[in-house]
Amino acid sequence: MGYAHEYADAVLRRGRVPMEPADFVPDWPDGPRRGKFHPGTECYALPDGDDLPDAPARAGLLPGPGGTPGAAPGAFTLPLLSAMLKDSYGLTGRRLGIQANSDLSGLPSYPHANWSRGTAGGGGLYPVGVHWACGPSGPLTPGIHYYDVQHHGLRRLLTGDVTARVREALGPDAPAEALETDQYLILTVKYWQTAFKYNSFGYHVVCTDVGTLLGTWRIWAAAHGLRTAPVLWFDEPRLNGLLGTVGEEEGVFAVVPLRWAGDARPADAGDAASASESDGSPTRTAVAVGPDPSVRHRDAERSRTVIAFPTVLAMHAAALTGAADRPAPGALALSAARPVPAGGTRIALPAPDFPETPVRRVLRTRRSSFGRFDPAVPVTPGQLSSVLAACAATSLGGEADPDGTLRQVRLYAFVHHVEGIAPGAYVYDPDAGELALVVPGPQGAFVQENYFLANYNLERAGVVLVPTVCTGAVLDAVGDRGYRLAVGAAGAVAQTFYLAASALSLGAGVALGFDNVSFVERLGLEDTGEAPLLIMPLGNERPDPADFRHEIA
Repeated sequence: MGYAHEYADAVLRRGRVPMEPADFVPDWPDGPRRGKFHPGTECYALPDGDDLPDAPARAGLLPGPGGTPGAAPGAFTLPLLSAMLKDSYGLTGRRLGIQANSDLSGLPSYPHANWSRGTAGGGGLYPVGVHWACGPSGPLTPGIHYYDVQHHGLRRLLTGDVTARVREALGPDAPAEALETDQYLILTVKYWQTAFKYNSFGYHVVCTDVGTLLGTWRIWAAAHGLRTAPVLWFDEPRLNGLLGTVGEEEGVFAVVPLRWAGDARPADAGDAASASESDGSPTRTAVAVGPDPSVRHRDAERSRTVIAFPTVLAMHAAALTGAADRPAPGALALSAARPVPAGGTRIALPAPDFPETPVRRVLRTRRSSFGRFDPAVPVTPGQLSSVLAACAATSLGGEADPDGTLRQVRLYAFVHHVEGIAPGAYVYDPDAGELALVVPGPQGAFVQENYFLANYNLERAGVVLVPTVCTGAVLDAVGDRGYRLAVGAAGAVAQTFYLAASALSLGAGVALGFDNVSFVERLGLEDTGEAPLLIMPLGNERPDPADFRHEIA
């Protein structure tokens, strides 16, 4: 049993036994930037993609049979990739609405401004860095380019094709689509950007953040007839070396290969760099020659004091153990969510459906409700069914779920105000499209008592969803690196939840600060291995809220 088991247990019990250092207080004035800064680099503007045709979000929210959206994917182009980056992680507006979160008083002050993004981020900190390793088939000078979220542009950090080295780091047993391209998005996480607020809990939060971003890309790509398939096992230290980052400070969490328009296939292993295809077009070298280059431009840290938390360092080290040892096919099957037993009190839900709302609009209108729920207007069974079905169909995809058939997350619903459904705690059966009663009676007081913060009155939400993952079983199946996968899957569900609510014009929120053990006890999960990782309130909001419009995209 590895260290990740110990960490997972500490996260589960942190509501009763605080994680060390228990007396830690964030130094807010000395906090890090919400993004990396590379002095001496030039930012090249990306197109906004505003001229792309509308793509309904429902194609990504309700995938086809087998849970595999975009089964016959198209190919990325620069306008498509640029639009995906903008819609998912770029800044799209300023948050100035009147709500119940603790940061409200500082929002009018520009230094404390809160900028909206399509993807949710734990604590609004957004620690994920997106690097594009562009090969010869792409539209840019080959090299490594960093996505500058503040300016929606790219900063070239290294010139020269390093994609053969990326493929070697992925390994010869990587999925075929990862080895048949020369375009990769490499996702890194700068630990301090989250740990300065959450200390030891920060590692858990960044795993969620990676999942939310991958979840956004899955939905956005499916809506546009594309596919994103992240690779999670690879030679992480080698990729750190290419990026010029220190692993203990910035981990590499995922590599997303992109199927590019035109021929982006690398050459066979024995081909030389000057070889040609039969049609005379040049090929790409599949074998790297010589020592690896490395990015020389370094991120200029804003914080004067940076703390390396031992627990975060230990989890990073644990995730590096066997990082390149890809699990055997089917290894995760034993960690899948259990089917809901037949029988008991059940409520059939209507068939799920979503309007033809463009995915860009769904992302631009995504937000956390923060105390704006209105119980006077209940959630409809159809709305609840649609959100549950979308969340249940969520997957990180790629090698985490190559067949699109693995359900990693189980969903529970604490019903408060839903038309025609009695208050109670239910488990969702996605195969039957039904709710099965677990605990009868009103649950509002229980949910509110076990929430740590004051920014939500959860009793006013129509329903509170709770996703669970068999975290221990994932770790038993694939080792400590599986912690990123287990928690990332919950993060992807959280993002799907937000976007499903946005598509239905419902208010939504996702919270990490609750007593997980109380939910284990209330739902009777002591012997199942299920860990409640999030609480997700859903409901209608009060009409005509006080707000300002401040779109920048």
